Amino acid sequence: MISRCDVLVIGGGPGGAATALLLARAGWSVVLLERKQFPRRKVCGEYLSATNLPLLEHLGIAEVFGELAGPEVRRVGLFAGAIQLHADLPRPTDSTGWGKALGRDRLDSLLLHQAIQAGVEVRQPCSASELTRYRRGWRCRVVQNEREDEVESSIVVGAHGSWGQGALPTQVRRRTPRPEDLLGFKAHFHQCALPDDLMPLLCFPGGYGGMVHCDVGRVSLSCCVRRDELTRIRRRYGSEAGSAVLAHVRASCIGVEQVLANAQMESDWLAAGPIRPGIRVPRRDELFVVGNAAGEAHPVIAEGISMAMQSGWLLASHLNTWRRQNTGTLRQTAANYARAWRRHFAPRLYAAAALAQWAMNPLLVTLSLPMLRLWPRLLTWGARLSGKANCVIAN
Repeated sequence: MISRCDVLVIGGGPGGAATALLLARAGWSVVLLERKQFPRRKVCGEYLSATNLPLLEHLGIAEVFGELAGPEVRRVGLFAGAIQLHADLPRPTDSTGWGKALGRDRLDSLLLHQAIQAGVEVRQPCSASELTRYRRGWRCRVVQNEREDEVESSIVVGAHGSWGQGALPTQVRRRTPRPEDLLGFKAHFHQCALPDDLMPLLCFPGGYGGMVHCDVGRVSLSCCVRRDELTRIRRRYGSEAGSAVLAHVRASCIGVEQVLANAQMESDWLAAGPIRPGIRVPRRDELFVVGNAAGEAHPVIAEGISMAMQSGWLLASHLNTWRRQNTGTLRQTAANYARAWRRHFAPRLYAAAALAQWAMNPLLVTLSLPMLRLWPRLLTWGARLSGKANCVIAN
């Protein structure tokens, strides 16, 4: 069976759901494919900076997000060895409030439900196995419940993240594993002594991480570890990767050991990777990408969800303008979107890459500590540089 739509969105995370929702509201017929059944857990820092609050209003989930999310995050911090520092987060210039964190199992379901309410046809769980060009657009082979059919669309939006198998032209092929690859881990904890308003950066040999209160009394701990360092960690602390990583982090950061002293872990560890920071736009013709499929920053800046949703809004704005004005071609629209994406997001990627290299190098961190002790506001400056103020927001 063949069905047709204006836009096919592949991936139902924050970037894909936001794109689909905004396009459907503007009158496009949209089909969204998501290979997992929501709600689902996902490796992610789960924090949304205050610059997203106007966008959440625009998407129609600001009120429920505010009710479900954890406490306001007003300070950033640093846990490195025996050092514990903190400084105020930059407040947005329009005084919209403070950032919060919400578990991906809840946030993704909220956004996808809102997309369905806007008229998006969501197929879930469902995967795209092949995407080919034909004279009127694109034809996608879809697999759902062991049944195959096809969807034809004029426009395709890749919102599948950066971990695809390379089967689709919107995906990047997997590369041979390398020692410097970063692998991601995440777990939730209850009864954690982390101050409600603090989000610390964790610096430890061979990796970095972060902690934040997200919802229902949970604290999210997420981190990245180099592949070669993980091998050494597992030899020292045991073969189970998540537990070994946690033991390494606790031994390397006294602050983590203190706040987790009486904590209880919820469920088991999640692992994913390798994380692939870098810019992947522009794409050709009517193939568009958002979220990590467009470009991925090192998670050290905790801006992954923000960039995904903001890129969805940015793309929807360009496509809606193109359709409304009926001028130019989709190729020109793709080029305009790529330029706008780089202008808005490339600085965050560069800042994240520099910060990640610093955070993973114990010598650099040690040399920087005297300066950070004297001027903890450098942490505030770093947060602003990473995109926690004056970012893309909805009109």
